[in-house]
Amino acid sequence: MVIKDTPLLIDCHAHIWDGRFEEDKQEIVAACRRYPIERVCVSGLGVYQPDQEEIERLNLETFRFMKEEPDLIRGFCTLNPTLAGSLTELRTCIEDRAMSGLKLWVATFCDDPLVNPLVEYCIRQDIPVLLHAWHKAIGQLPFETRAVHIASLAQRYPEARLIMAHLSGNCQHELKIIQPFDNVVTDFSGTIFRNGDLAYAIRLLGPERVLFGSDMPGANLLVSWGQVEDIDLSSQDKSLICWGNARRIIPGL
Repeated sequence: MVIKDTPLLIDCHAHIWDGRFEEDKQEIVAACRRYPIERVCVSGLGVYQPDQEEIERLNLETFRFMKEEPDLIRGFCTLNPTLAGSLTELRTCIEDRAMSGLKLWVATFCDDPLVNPLVEYCIRQDIPVLLHAWHKAIGQLPFETRAVHIASLAQRYPEARLIMAHLSGNCQHELKIIQPFDNVVTDFSGTIFRNGDLAYAIRLLGPERVLFGSDMPGANLLVSWGQVEDIDLSSQDKSLICWGNARRIIPGL
């Protein structure tokens, strides 16, 4: 498949997983050499409730990937906000390793008060927070963020730049909740569930609040690109979604 009619892509959502760092790096780089990927924002993930040792290992591997592929990879700092050393680790990642943002997964809800000092730091540093979010009918994880938690955080910190990942899974339920908050954008990484979800997100939020993401290597880059190709977009809106919004929101791109 040839990706056409776009000058470049910026993938705002990819991962390297604990225990398979090298394999994941190779898959990401191979995809970016095959298709016109300008930059990829990468964070490390492992278990749902990582300890400090795992957090430090994940972020160190992300930093190594940044150094191995300096023109391609931008890092996001993964944290477990319930750990006492989280703010120190965030400072290390941003100030010493030049990472581009904070990634929060499922260790606690994103509006937990433990997250407050981390978001306040990101506001001061003018960097975004990428928030895993998923609304499920079954199998909801105990501390898995949903749109209601992101709306709470957005209202608490209107200066924060928040990226709600995956259209929060059930986009027709979730996007209406964050629609009033202009400081929240969304990516459509890993969203393969319903035809028309991306078009719905663009209609509801506007193209300036939607970011391209793949969730590589767990999801295929072409799944996300196929969603872009499947809808009728102006060249201006396609450019915003595929790279322009990411450059506006994420430093270093």
